[in-house]
Amino acid sequence: MNKFYQIDYDSPIGVIEIIATNEAVYSILFSDREEPENHVQEDTPMVLKDCFNQIDDYFKGICQEFTFPFIFDGTDFQKTVWNALTTINYADTCSYKDIGKVIGNEKASRAIGSANGKNKLSIVIPCHRVIGSNGTLTGYAGGVWRKEWLLCHEKSMQGSQLHSR
Repeated sequence: MNKFYQIDYDSPIGVIEIIATNEAVYSILFSDREEPENHVQEDTPMVLKDCFNQIDDYFKGICQEFTFPFIFDGTDFQKTVWNALTTINYADTCSYKDIGKVIGNEKASRAIGSANGKNKLSIVIPCHRVIGSNGTLTGYAGGVWRKEWLLCHEKSMQGSQLHSR
């Protein structure tokens, strides 16, 4: 069985818990805690340090793509949806119906929304970029206010000195 390691990232919109094995990142989720509790240790795997640094660069506006290895932990349908989410360009949005078209099931909006809600790789698998067909911000596991902040952050950084990794 794999050993899991955790570090916390203190983002502008709250503490983010990052969990990984020696090989790949398993989850990146917002925490209810006000302060980070888990910091880089001597035995912290490099993949976890890389994730932390890339998330930091994302919030600084200098990273829009992530290159560290990660693990999708879900059903085949969820993995299909999450893979489709990775095709949404930085600072762009699309609807649940658009994702349905990508996966070949336009009528699966509710199931797509459910899969988004189970995404354990916040920001990296950009479910925050999926909005309602009418342009409204819909649910987000981290809170709709965070979704709005992330979208505004990406729009404000678009066109600045961003680079892809």
